Order: sequence, then C-alpha cells, then structure tokens
Amino acid sequence: MRTEKLEYFSPQEEEFANLLIGIGLRRNVAKVLVFLSNHPAVTSRTVERGADMRQPEVSLVMRALMDHGWIKSRESRVETRGRPVYVYDLAKPLHEIMDCIEREKRQEATERLAMIQKLRTFC
Repeated sequence: MRTEKLEYFSPQEEEFANLLIGIGLRRNVAKVLVFLSNHPAVTSRTVERGADMRQPEVSLVMRALMDHGWIKSRESRVETRGRPVYVYDLAKPLHEIMDCIEREKRQEATERLAMIQKLRTFC
C-alpha cells in the first residue's frame, strides 16, 4: 500500500484564499492559486487533494488559469501506458498575477462608476 502525505492550508494560506475570494475571485480559483504558489510542479491529483476539490472542478479552474496565462502545464510520462499526467506550475510570479488581478478590478470599478454617472443623467 502506498502512503501519501496530505497537506492542508495553513491559517495564513486560508486567509490569503479568503482575501482573494473577497475581492471577487471564484472560490476554487483562489484555492488553486494559493496552492500553486506554495507547491511548484504539481499534478491535478495533488491539487485535488491539497485544495480539497473534485477532479472536474480542478480541470475547469486549470483551464481558466491557463486562459489568463497564469499557469503552464507540461506532460509527464511517468508510465508508458494510460492517460498522460500533466504537471502544473505558475507561469508568472505571484506578484505579477496580483498586479493583473488589480488591473482587472480597477477596470471593473471604472466601468461601474461610468454606468452610475450615466444613470445620474436619467434622474
């Protein structure tokens, strides 16, 4: 029987994820970002266990993070048969990802303020 070491979020990592959720990131995206920031080169199975998520949720989050260009993947052929295993890692340093999130949130706020100003013209 194999033995595996399970890791859980520390209180600091939990707070970091909650802050990301608080600024508008989806819960699963926040959990995966926090997990990847502390664990380089992991498989989706490792993310499932470490971030306490199901495989379909991990797949959706990984696709969204790749679309943003925040993570990269590579195929790892550990065994010669079966499905390939993908290894994921952050494509950018965490501070650059935070800069990107900040830009997106500033843009959203600017657009909402512009809509409020337009609404005021109707009053």
